[in-house]
Amino acid sequence: MSDEQHADAAGASGRPVRGAVVVGGGLAGVTAALALADAGVRVTLLEGRPRLGGLAFSFRRGDLTVDNGQHVYLRCCTAYRWFLDRIEGSALAPLQDRLDVPVVDLARPAGRRLGRLRRDALPVPLHLGRSLATYPHLSLAERAAVGRAALALKGLDLTDPALDTQDFGSWLTAHGQSPRAVEALWDLVGVATLNAVAGDSSLALAAMVFKTGLLSDPGAADIGWAHVPLGDLHDGLARKALDSAGVRTEVRTRVTSLSRDGRGTWSVQVPGETLHADAVVLAVPQREAYDLLPDGALEDAGRLLDIGTAPILNVHVVYDRKVLDKPFFAALGTPVQWVFDRTAASGLREGQYLALSQSAAQDEIDEPVAALRRRYLPELERLLPRTRGAEVRDFFVTRERTATFAPGPGVGRLRPGARTRAPGLYLAGAWTATGWPATMESAVRSGVGAAVAALGTLGRPRPRHLFAFEEAA
Repeated sequence: MSDEQHADAAGASGRPVRGAVVVGGGLAGVTAALALADAGVRVTLLEGRPRLGGLAFSFRRGDLTVDNGQHVYLRCCTAYRWFLDRIEGSALAPLQDRLDVPVVDLARPAGRRLGRLRRDALPVPLHLGRSLATYPHLSLAERAAVGRAALALKGLDLTDPALDTQDFGSWLTAHGQSPRAVEALWDLVGVATLNAVAGDSSLALAAMVFKTGLLSDPGAADIGWAHVPLGDLHDGLARKALDSAGVRTEVRTRVTSLSRDGRGTWSVQVPGETLHADAVVLAVPQREAYDLLPDGALEDAGRLLDIGTAPILNVHVVYDRKVLDKPFFAALGTPVQWVFDRTAASGLREGQYLALSQSAAQDEIDEPVAALRRRYLPELERLLPRTRGAEVRDFFVTRERTATFAPGPGVGRLRPGARTRAPGLYLAGAWTATGWPATMESAVRSGVGAAVAALGTLGRPRPRHLFAFEEAA
């Protein structure tokens, strides 16, 4: 950003704006920083880790570049798609041409274990009609009941606060869904997107996921994922975009305190330096936000501590040969949930690298690697016959104990909006009140929301591309 642009960044009062400080370099913080900088605000982004990307990052393990966990997005994730465009990374994380999810059920006889969830080029809800009618993992009666429940779900009003007080599992039971239908369909999708089984999920969040992803637009649930390491996108390309926008980015810089003087200027304390700003976006996890919030910034800051967390476990297996022909599949009748081929993205040149994404992993998150190896290698042999003669060249796990906020009933009333009671202080993060579960989409939406709120305080217009995103959303 030029000196002229900096000089022009003035608030409504006409006094020079000291700019904005964004605390946290995950997707929410990077988004807020880019949106503010695009509007002509001088921005400093502070991140305590040595990298950007938050909980969607990569690391090196020998010759492999490993993602800490498998992340996907859907075509309906308009904010994250905007983010990819903004950092010039869309081509590196393409979407399927059309939703197609192979589902393998080990409880069925050999040769009849594969089913598919895919859409046709028809309007909603007919786009899923043929797939549901032929889905082999449910009985004919169960398929018919699923259709009726989907229509009832489509009729729910997402703005009704009563939905947040109910759990999705009880609603499904009341609408004729058998335990098998919950396992083979509703939880197959819900656990991966909500990080909780139906009985532990808020009806409001579950309804939002299914209405938006499966019942809004024929292509809404088409799946996209990074074909390169996540760090290439959320750290490398993100940092390049921030640099180009004129954002000062400081990693390994942890904020120790925030305070505001009588003139309305914020002081952001980091080791060895105090930064001054007219606006601060706090884009950190809820417990860290609680520790940094000044007294009175929220009506009841203690609610942040009532937002629970949920873990995700990822099991990584490297074989000496190719054992899977598909890019991914989901599984039933086994502890395995979703399996992804990460061979090309990791840089592996020989053999195949599979990543198992295990959501709602409360019972396994602290188990020793040896115990997980004894559990999951035999399951992969049952799922993938070609693994039976293959050599396991590496087996390791990554654990995110606080991967997401827990989406249980009542969580909606705990999630704060972007604005606080302290003028010039804003909140961002997937855990804030975006209406979405804890996804990359929610994180980006929160960053946009916090930036838009801050721009109002700073007297700056919203960049046009944010209007385009809002229309797409």
